Amino acid sequence: MTPKKKHKIYTILMVTLSILVTTMVFYFYQVFFSPNALTEEVEPQTLKIPTGATFKQVSDSLYLNDQIHDVVSFSFVAKVMKYQENIKPGLYTIQPKMSNRELVTLLRSGRQTPINLTFNNIRTKEDLAEKITQNLEMSQNQFMELLQDSSYIRKFDFDEATVMSMFIPNTYEVYWDTSPEKLFDRMYQEYNRFWTNERQAKAKSLGMSRNEVATLASIVQAETVQKDERPKVAGVYINRLERNMLLQADPTLVFALGDFSIKRVLNEHKKIDSPYNTYKYAGLPPGPINLPDISSLDAVLNYEEHNYLYFCAKEDFSGYHVFSTNLRDHLNQARKYQKALNEAKVFE
Repeated sequence: MTPKKKHKIYTILMVTLSILVTTMVFYFYQVFFSPNALTEEVEPQTLKIPTGATFKQVSDSLYLNDQIHDVVSFSFVAKVMKYQENIKPGLYTIQPKMSNRELVTLLRSGRQTPINLTFNNIRTKEDLAEKITQNLEMSQNQFMELLQDSSYIRKFDFDEATVMSMFIPNTYEVYWDTSPEKLFDRMYQEYNRFWTNERQAKAKSLGMSRNEVATLASIVQAETVQKDERPKVAGVYINRLERNMLLQADPTLVFALGDFSIKRVLNEHKKIDSPYNTYKYAGLPPGPINLPDISSLDAVLNYEEHNYLYFCAKEDFSGYHVFSTNLRDHLNQARKYQKALNEAKVFE
């Protein structure tokens, strides 16, 4: 072979190799750095990766939900960046036009997007379990198991009757895949954060524990929807407690009966034998009859001082009450309210 021919072959090989290298470099650049996530979208989307998920489940979810355009290139980058063996559960926010490298880096890092956990207007443990888990990975049953586990909740210094006191209704940032145990720990931290030295001092001045404050607050909350009236209602019950009078709180009967459809408490309801029957048993019931919110808790701690011992709903159904210092005035108002109920055809 002549030198000229050898040179020609060498040149062809070098050009071919150069093209191949350029093509490979371009391909790798495209695979790693070109947009592949939400290529047709302008708004971010979220991806939920369940605990124990495999890489195939992750890639299938991304592809089937049109969150990535090319599953092959995504899988290749995931393999190179060792993500396939390092799946982290959670909720992630995918930005439009993300490259494979950016997406894999996000998922591999475990940098989840927290969610807002809000719960309020809770009556029972079942209500709490349903509302607190509705946007979380854990199931309602998983949370209920802990909520009813007497040995578990005892480590937080609660029992089955008082454990609802630990959950302070508010909005909290949590991670979607948080476990029931971690959620309990978080709620206990928030409970202790709520009970500042000032609030504890006020409870002590009332001669009440934190659980007792929560129990009374739950009754106050059930009695009036008007937040500005709650300190006044709290004052009535504190006056009755100080005089060793029965609380005679209708909402405790409703709780004892377990029938929240009752709109009018009757004498037959007062016969139920339950520690929550405050017409029969003196003092506070064993625990809260609902989940008292912050305004109700503070209404007890900052109760209004007065001489009222009774209150009855106003006959205009405004949600406000008429307060009385004596039984005669109270019975007069009660008759007015009962008449209004009869006229409105509310008999039970």
